[in-house]
Amino acid sequence: MQLEIAALSKPGGRAVNEDACGVWSSPEVCFCVLSDGAGGHGGGDVASKLVVSRVLNWFRQNPQCTADAVETALIAANQAVMESQLSDARLSDMRATVVVLAVDTVRGIAIWGHLGDTRLYCFRDRRIIVQTRDHSVVQNMVDAGYIKQSELRGVPQRGRLLAAMGDEVHFRPCVAKGQFELKPGDVFLLCTDGCWEYVEEDEMEQSLSESKSGEDWLRQIEAKVLSLGKKSQDNYSALAVWCSAPEQSAQA
Repeated sequence: MQLEIAALSKPGGRAVNEDACGVWSSPEVCFCVLSDGAGGHGGGDVASKLVVSRVLNWFRQNPQCTADAVETALIAANQAVMESQLSDARLSDMRATVVVLAVDTVRGIAIWGHLGDTRLYCFRDRRIIVQTRDHSVVQNMVDAGYIKQSELRGVPQRGRLLAAMGDEVHFRPCVAKGQFELKPGDVFLLCTDGCWEYVEEDEMEQSLSESKSGEDWLRQIEAKVLSLGKKSQDNYSALAVWCSAPEQSAQA
């Protein structure tokens, strides 16, 4: 499987961008990570960068596309955040969300995991077939039937999380069960809440159908965010991963 990856990360209306993202790949595997930090005194950007670096460092040493590998990488990153909290009192409250996508480009399979409300979407034939579930109070309200999924974005305190990196007690990352078999044309979107808050799922599908590349798609998504965002809007970040069949080598 051949991958095309595009990235977007902007501070929005904030002075500091507390989002972080990163990609590491080899000829056989590719790992994408996106994290949204939170915490006073600069802790948010420290937490998100630490999560991304530790996850990718773990995969560099253990380039495995399995559910166990994804979970173990997240455990290592969570431990790193907690150790950093203890090293500096100003960072004691820092937290971060995370989403990880692991792709075995040889076998054509993917695994993902997440914690918090940074999301992963998978599109097939330009339609969403996978959407991760937020670890948030509002998502629990949706699951309990108090509000509709379509109303989630407009609920006050939508960003109140039930779990995040840097919290030992509530550290329960969700990792996809089994291996996801990829098809040429599949597309993944990893995005922070500052991004998906302003772009409805049907708008993601529509803009994807009108896009010729990952970069083009992210430009359309950003335009939507900027058209609806406020002056004090949150940081917004996204990674687009387009899957295609490998180029056929010329035969003699």
